[in-house]
Amino acid sequence: MSSAKSVYDAVIVGAGAGGAAAAWALTRQGWSVLLLDAGPQFDPQIDYRAAQADWEGAFPEKTGSQGRHTFGELQRLDTNWQTLRSWNHVQGMLNTSERRIPVGYQHVRGIGGSTLHFTGEAHRLNPRSMKLRSQFGVAADWPLGYAELEPYYLQAEQLLGVAGPHEDRRCPRSSPFPYPAHRRSHASQYLAEGFARRGLGFIENSLAVLPEGRPGRAACNYCGCCLKGCPRMDKGSADVTFIRDALTSGRCTIRPNTTVLRIVAGPQDKISGILVKDLAGEHLIETAVLVLAAGAIETPRLLLNSADARNPQGLANESGQVGQNFMETLAWTSNVLSQRPLGSHRGLPVDSICWDFNHPDAIPGVIGGCRFSTSVAESDLIGPINYAKRVVKGWGSQHKLAMRASFGRVLSLSGIGESLPNPGSYVDLDPLVKDGYGLPLARIHSQLDDMALRRLNFMAQTCREIFASLKESPPFEEFGTYDMFASTHVFGTCRMGDSPGDSVVDAACRSHRWRNLLITDGSIFPSSGGGESPSLTIQALALRAIKLLTEQK
Repeated sequence: MSSAKSVYDAVIVGAGAGGAAAAWALTRQGWSVLLLDAGPQFDPQIDYRAAQADWEGAFPEKTGSQGRHTFGELQRLDTNWQTLRSWNHVQGMLNTSERRIPVGYQHVRGIGGSTLHFTGEAHRLNPRSMKLRSQFGVAADWPLGYAELEPYYLQAEQLLGVAGPHEDRRCPRSSPFPYPAHRRSHASQYLAEGFARRGLGFIENSLAVLPEGRPGRAACNYCGCCLKGCPRMDKGSADVTFIRDALTSGRCTIRPNTTVLRIVAGPQDKISGILVKDLAGEHLIETAVLVLAAGAIETPRLLLNSADARNPQGLANESGQVGQNFMETLAWTSNVLSQRPLGSHRGLPVDSICWDFNHPDAIPGVIGGCRFSTSVAESDLIGPINYAKRVVKGWGSQHKLAMRASFGRVLSLSGIGESLPNPGSYVDLDPLVKDGYGLPLARIHSQLDDMALRRLNFMAQTCREIFASLKESPPFEEFGTYDMFASTHVFGTCRMGDSPGDSVVDAACRSHRWRNLLITDGSIFPSSGGGESPSLTIQALALRAIKLLTEQK
């Protein structure tokens, strides 16, 4: 094993939303930065297949681009919630067992992280969701307020190039979005009629997708392939925004395919370095400042795997909260085949959204809000292959005729809701399963309590009611997280707070004990919000954390 003094002012572990924003902010302050990620680097113009014959495939996998994790036993399903089972009219029940099954944590490891395959949603967190403990007696309050984040939201929106509606009544703004909202697709305009008949709003979504070109990034062509990787680079993924600008400064070095084995604790309650493994072997990299941004699964895993004689429960785990308070994606989707030729395979994946139930007390009898949005692309129904598998029954010439008559007519509506921490949801180390370096994998435990199930039921019933108001046929497919764990956004396993006794980091994203250790990913969220996509909030938190760090230096 080699060891060398670091030539960098800071080392960042994880090149997703939070790590990328931290790298950009540090280089702006003149710091030299090493940005590491266990995954590979993607070349948008080579690796993404939107212009190729096999464009319908999933986001491309490369060596190391998917992390490994395991699951504890998931809960037994209750017959009282049978209407929340996942099914398809061709395939039948998607989970035939009597327990929830793990479909997986949908993420990407690599330079850019999961922003490489996100849909571009750029949301601010509802201010009321930041005070759930004091106002509603659940979860935990954020140790900072919305007003303290607002300047950093603006900064991130400008760099990403966010397009959004003229008014944002949910989250007060001191300045308009950088670009006006994108025009909505025909399918979304039709769905808006259904929401209006229910007395609900369905407005343009705020998206980090360029309506007009910038240097190195083209304007969006509305192909709908955001989830599969954007070769035009109009989508504001972290690699073509924060990281590209950080590299241009000449003060940032990126190192993909580099696995951090453990964090090394030094004297005087400071991190001294990290032990890494790459193609050249095993190295100890010393650092004056460590920014940890590996996500709400891998960040607690790394801290727990860094236990030593002085920290037997894991690093930065003085409170015992590392891995606790895990919050997942609570979601529901209903899909129907419309009688109208809508061309629903075209357009931005999530161009419209309903925020009417986003407030924590907006759902009757339930604490924790939700949002609704169009989701044809997220259901992977923008091409004929999945139509043939899931939408149109049969085979042969009749099947071909039905395909021609049906393609582009799917309407998809999804709800995403608040996920509240509970004792049955947490991340720990698997006692049996290890990675290729002999380190225990992260093990995910998930429990949906009664409040979560009622919130999920509300989302399912609302989706069905919207379609009924349009006088559409019943759904041909419905699926959700009641019977299948399938998360794209995870939170809370190193949550922030004022007290060292019940949190891992403070309001500046610093460890309460290890003052040169910052965490800037979704693991620090005290609450998940009522369906907001978290990347913009992660970036705003990272920008603020670096500002506070550099002001104190």
